[in-house]
Amino acid sequence: MAKKNKNIKEIKSIKNKLLNGELIKNEDVLYINNPNYFLTFSDLEISDGIDIIENIMVLSDDYISFNRQNEDETLTDVELMEITEEYKENKAIDGGYICQSFDKIDYIINSYNDITVITVISNDLEVQEFFNELKVVNSWKGFNNAKVDFGQIILLNHAFSPKLLIQLYKTAIKQKTKFFESLHLPIHINNILNNEDFLVIASNLPEETLNQDYIMEIGLDITNMEYEDDNIDLDEFIERIEDAVVISCEDALEKINLKMGILDYLVSKGILIGDLIEVGTSLLEDVEASDELKEKLENQLLKSISDRNINALLMGAIRMEEDIQKGRVREISLNEKLIHFYPDELIGATIANQIAGTKAILNFRRYSKNKPGILYGLGPILSNTFAGLIAGSITKTLEE
Repeated sequence: MAKKNKNIKEIKSIKNKLLNGELIKNEDVLYINNPNYFLTFSDLEISDGIDIIENIMVLSDDYISFNRQNEDETLTDVELMEITEEYKENKAIDGGYICQSFDKIDYIINSYNDITVITVISNDLEVQEFFNELKVVNSWKGFNNAKVDFGQIILLNHAFSPKLLIQLYKTAIKQKTKFFESLHLPIHINNILNNEDFLVIASNLPEETLNQDYIMEIGLDITNMEYEDDNIDLDEFIERIEDAVVISCEDALEKINLKMGILDYLVSKGILIGDLIEVGTSLLEDVEASDELKEKLENQLLKSISDRNINALLMGAIRMEEDIQKGRVREISLNEKLIHFYPDELIGATIANQIAGTKAILNFRRYSKNKPGILYGLGPILSNTFAGLIAGSITKTLEE
């Protein structure tokens, strides 16, 4: 394959010794080499599902793009194989491989005795300062194009059968999915999460198969090898795999500092500060909604949201409405007419009072009853909750 005529500075490789292999990474490619062979089950782009290989390879999209002949066409498996094989030849890497293209190849390694998890991270998000202690998650690509993916390579220092590897693969996939679901991330973050992730489960080959005479006589027949399946407590090992997956995901999130705040949840509900300002000025009487007033109201709204007590009440309302809407609370259904059910009014009134005292509660009732602007489109709990935030903020603003 013809290379593009560009000069690239040679990047020094990073190497990590593993229990069963070695991880090598430069700026563009990450691979794990085991001259004694891995038996793997994976969902990688270049893989037969079950493979006996010496190299697990992840190539960055930048490296692939640099080495492509036509970047406008969709990358095919054949083209990915050609680029991978050329890389192997240039780096003098021997042996068979499975491989995956991935946006970025930052990684962390978590070791748990006989289990090693390499989590490869691709992240387009960053936490940006917004107002006082308030921050917001954003992307330089915009959320329509941004991606957050966590690919995982799980190395097992055992010789397990293909059947058991498939079972452990399913376990790891389920646990990873369950973990990210448990975070209840804002929907716009959830929509770009792990759409292009991958998973590899890799174990050793039985020692006798590494004998050259054995290979010449028997061949690498994976159906007749002597595996360690019967020598482990499977329930205990599955539990350890689940723990390893969760801890690795937690550490990966910590590495990229992907923590959500109240503004991220407001965005996910379609609630923008500009919308709250519009609602706040919509019921004014004998007061002009000047630009100066709107600016003061914006500052007060952000100051109010920065208050930890109000922040907690807003998050509580968001969680409550989501739980009730999704039927997570057996005794409460928003599909029924709820009599004597008014936690939303209590939250709204409490927020208004916290910001500007009893006078704000009177304004809360006006906003709650009229539901101007964005309040009309919110669910019953959030509508009254944000009526309280707006009422308290506009009351405080007019008092200054």
